[in-house]
Amino acid sequence: MNKKVVSLVHAAVIAALYVVLTLLANALGLANYAVQVRFSEALTILPFFTPAAIPGLFVGCILSNILTGCMPLDVLFGSIATLLGAIGTYFLCCKAQASRQTGIVKVLLAPIPPIIANTLIVPFVLAYVYRFDGSIPFFMLTVGAGEVISCGILGILLLKVLEKYRKIIFPDRQDL
Repeated sequence: MNKKVVSLVHAAVIAALYVVLTLLANALGLANYAVQVRFSEALTILPFFTPAAIPGLFVGCILSNILTGCMPLDVLFGSIATLLGAIGTYFLCCKAQASRQTGIVKVLLAPIPPIIANTLIVPFVLAYVYRFDGSIPFFMLTVGAGEVISCGILGILLLKVLEKYRKIIFPDRQDL
């Protein structure tokens, strides 16, 4: 099978899943504001399996932010936070692979970059773009907590499930 086509399909499916999961969280009132638990952020562990997840997550986040009515600076900086987190997950997990870290270490490392990226970037968007009442440290706490739930807990659960099927879903990444 053509690797470029497979990568494009992976990215497109990931972007679509990100949008659908964000719209679901938005319908439940969880996708925006000071406390955010976007189910779609669990997908930020996917660069653990494929680099195609990086553009998929970025495009999915852009589309999600537009569709949920976010302001333009939120679309930009929120999507950049997800992009940086995805890139971080990819390189951190590749680095762990190169250093022969155990599987559990790689699994625990996967959600750290998106948690950090969103915790550092999104609070400034909430404070300066939306002018929500509260301080940057408060928003870091609330956004960070949501990211720990989304990326840390849900993301690791997703990673553990996908590990069982990685040879089928991600055939190019047999080295994990």
